[in-house]
Amino acid sequence: MGFTGRNLIFQVVWYLSGSILITASNTKPNFVLLLADDLGIGDIGCYGNTTIRTPNIDKLANDGVILTQHLAAAPVCTPSRAAFMTGRYPLRSGMDSCDGARNLKWLGASGGLPHNETTFASILQKQGYSTGLIGTFEFWFLCLTCRPAGLLKIDAPFRAQLKLVTQIMAFAVMTLVIVKYSNMIPINGNVIFYIALFTILFFITWYLKYGFVQYWSCIIMRNHEIIEQPMKVERTSSQIMRETLQFIDRNKNSPFLLIVSFLHVHTPLVTTKAFTGKSKHGPYGDNVEEMDFMVGSVVNAIDNAGLKNNTMIYFASDHGGHLEVQDGIFQTGGWNGIYRGGKGMAGWEGGIRVPGIFRWPGIIPSNAQIDEPTSLMDIYPTVVNLGGGELPNDRVIDGRSLMPLLTKKSPHSEHEFLFHYCGTHLHAVRWHQKESGAIWKAHFVTPNFYPEGSVGCYDIVICACEGDHVTHHNLPLLFDLSADPSESNPLDPHVDPQYKAVLNRIKRAVAEHQETISMVPLQLSFLNNLWKPWLQPCCGTFPFCWCDKEDSNVTEILG
Repeated sequence: MGFTGRNLIFQVVWYLSGSILITASNTKPNFVLLLADDLGIGDIGCYGNTTIRTPNIDKLANDGVILTQHLAAAPVCTPSRAAFMTGRYPLRSGMDSCDGARNLKWLGASGGLPHNETTFASILQKQGYSTGLIGTFEFWFLCLTCRPAGLLKIDAPFRAQLKLVTQIMAFAVMTLVIVKYSNMIPINGNVIFYIALFTILFFITWYLKYGFVQYWSCIIMRNHEIIEQPMKVERTSSQIMRETLQFIDRNKNSPFLLIVSFLHVHTPLVTTKAFTGKSKHGPYGDNVEEMDFMVGSVVNAIDNAGLKNNTMIYFASDHGGHLEVQDGIFQTGGWNGIYRGGKGMAGWEGGIRVPGIFRWPGIIPSNAQIDEPTSLMDIYPTVVNLGGGELPNDRVIDGRSLMPLLTKKSPHSEHEFLFHYCGTHLHAVRWHQKESGAIWKAHFVTPNFYPEGSVGCYDIVICACEGDHVTHHNLPLLFDLSADPSESNPLDPHVDPQYKAVLNRIKRAVAEHQETISMVPLQLSFLNNLWKPWLQPCCGTFPFCWCDKEDSNVTEILG
């Protein structure tokens, strides 16, 4: 059983210790994939930061390969991680949306990764791998729900939708009452009663859901058992580390795939006492430095188990840093270095350019840098091929194996074009013109920043994808990223002789790409995102959902 299916939605500690008994010697490589949440590319030392201490991540880069143009397939968590696990643009699986809900809001939602999607974990299991997912994945676990205050602010667009639907329903009831008692049209009073009752129940359901979110949506599961509800966020990082180290020790004699998805550095920034107040950048810097310690602990566990030369370790972030999140006057989101924009912005580099680091001694070089465009979707074919599996041949796989690049057998990425979606809308396209070495990017749609002069959407916290919140460019903005990585100076369409030729080539690529897109059910639609009590996991008797089956001393691992 792989990381697929709605029965696996929202699990914070989920591991599959191997349904297949392994009798052969461990000749296949192990994979340890470390994924940060909302980490800006400018937040770690090997990408230029000089004030936040990240010695373990920096050493990982020094011992391996650092990717300077590593890109997320989406600028928010759920679609980005769906693309990571499937090797496909999230639009292909319906794991993206624009209607105010670009992620799943509840455990009791009916949306999720479709059953017909095949993750790389499920393929490797068939090759004899033990597989484990430890941490948070937005289409399995929504870490924002652990702090209602943070969720209410960021979730304002979806709550506004719920409020609007409630108001429309209430208006309909009032209209029916007026029509009935004015004798304009004969209407059965029972019909009005049941519609009014449904409206009241609808309002109570979503309104109370926000009030009880901490108890209903903030849980820890091991396999299919709820072991903590609500989760105690102050000890979750230590729990993640304990599960990780135990998984490595338990599976060190057989091939394994381990994904560790950190809570860090998504708000709320919950940091253990050992790292609180230690950095120069307040709670955010503390959280980054704690994550760096955790990365070092995982790497040390691999090395101490004698698995160093047979394990590919990968570190990345799911998208860019979140510029708009603040605690009063203090910034609590990340920094994206020289790159414009941040989380939620599918076109601007700051939303999609992320750290990408590989280490595999003896197989890939050390202290090396690759400046070619690569994608989180590339992990899919890379891992599948190395693990002895075969890519599905009944669907489009957008990722490309990274091994030719990582082993220096090929000087160029296999990606000629990469398409940058915001929800279901194509905002920008990147063209790697290999013969010249230039990397062009055309912006067809850009978010409207607020306040004027800022580089963010501070009015709505996360930039939107459509409507009045964006600008459509009849003459797309065109940048030469090779010369202008911060996207400061677009080419003049009326003066620059390259503008028309480059844009025409990009438009042809867009037309070819769109022919490969099929309509599928949107998993993040309004109806799929509504909370449904019958789908709500509960440790106890609903609505009284709470339990704690964990060791209370677990905080000692990081504390």
